[in-house]
Amino acid sequence: MELTRLRGFQDLIGPSAETFTFIEDCARRCVERHCFREIRIPLVERIELYDRSTGETSDIVQKQMYKIERPPESDATGAMVLRPEGTPGVVRAYIEAGLDRREPEQRFFYSGPMLRYERPQKGRYRQFHQFGVEVFGRSDALCDAELLVMIEEFRRELGIRLTFQINSIGDALCRPGFREAVLNFGLKHRDELCEDCKQRLTRNPLRLLDCKIDAALVESAPRSIDYLCPGCRAHFDKVKDLLGAAGVEFVENPRLVRGLDYYTRTTFEVISADVGAQSTVIAGGRYDGLIEALGGAPVPGIGFAMGVERLALALETAGRAPKFEVDAAIISIGDAAARKAITVARAMRERGLRVEMLSPERRPKALLGRAAKIGARFAVIIGENEIQKGVVVLRDLRASSQAELPEAQVAETVLAARAG
Repeated sequence: MELTRLRGFQDLIGPSAETFTFIEDCARRCVERHCFREIRIPLVERIELYDRSTGETSDIVQKQMYKIERPPESDATGAMVLRPEGTPGVVRAYIEAGLDRREPEQRFFYSGPMLRYERPQKGRYRQFHQFGVEVFGRSDALCDAELLVMIEEFRRELGIRLTFQINSIGDALCRPGFREAVLNFGLKHRDELCEDCKQRLTRNPLRLLDCKIDAALVESAPRSIDYLCPGCRAHFDKVKDLLGAAGVEFVENPRLVRGLDYYTRTTFEVISADVGAQSTVIAGGRYDGLIEALGGAPVPGIGFAMGVERLALALETAGRAPKFEVDAAIISIGDAAARKAITVARAMRERGLRVEMLSPERRPKALLGRAAKIGARFAVIIGENEIQKGVVVLRDLRASSQAELPEAQVAETVLAARAG
């Protein structure tokens, strides 16, 4: 039996893994500037967590969750699942820690793998990675706008093109009227709906607006913006005004409702034109009733998650993927040179340089070829002659030139070349 990876999963090797790390590091720097603190949550949760948050009619709960058998020693009374998204687990941890009542205003970020059983395609895998943020205890429009401003800062740091789409889907006061209008629309066009929408129409009619199969029909469906109460309309107008003041360009999309049950008021998606059909790379919105629905205090919340795989694809398409650069390869000839080489390499690495020591068991010509193959800018050559003279040979592999230098000057010379 040939051992291969499962369908819908991928190995990240070398450049692919480095692109992921680049995105996550960039996101981490960005959110830390906005004073977010890290949270780490389990990969396994109770299935009830997603029934009560994501929604029993969502595709995630109905079709996509990986259920696992309960071990005999487990305290879980029902089924357990591998987490399909991050927000419910973060909310559960927030409530369980008592922060919702003791210190409700919190800012968290998380990262890691999620799992959903769905049809794999370009930009969509059964194991995928998210970097997300959650803000608890803030209901104001400034908080909504700040998250989108933060995403814009992140976009600029990545150097890629993205389109911001925003909408408001109302709250407990005005959303029922919108829901009723969509229900009546769906009932009127029931024969034209796909089978999934027919089944969930009466339970959650807003899911019709999120359906890709019925996208053409949805164009004539009611718009949430037309049903907003004065409070929700004022909130949405304030969000748009603040985005304008910050210079963040956006497009209003009245069909944008998101596919999860817990969203209220502001919803948004960030779109890339460079990743094909799976064009949404970042998505989120406000969920003011979720914490209370999961047994916590009536604390408002808002957040978003970015798909690392799709952002990596956007970076690669735009030619912005990071390139791993080796500053120097060290070639030692003889045992005495190997002892010197290991001290030279350590001194260079302490200065932040990327240095690879090559095997002394190969010929110098082959080692120079290896240094060029790994993309090293310089080769540091140490042999018996260099030890006697108290120098090393620094060969510039790009310029095909070399010079003898005192050992103490090697790191400075390589650093200066990197800066230049």
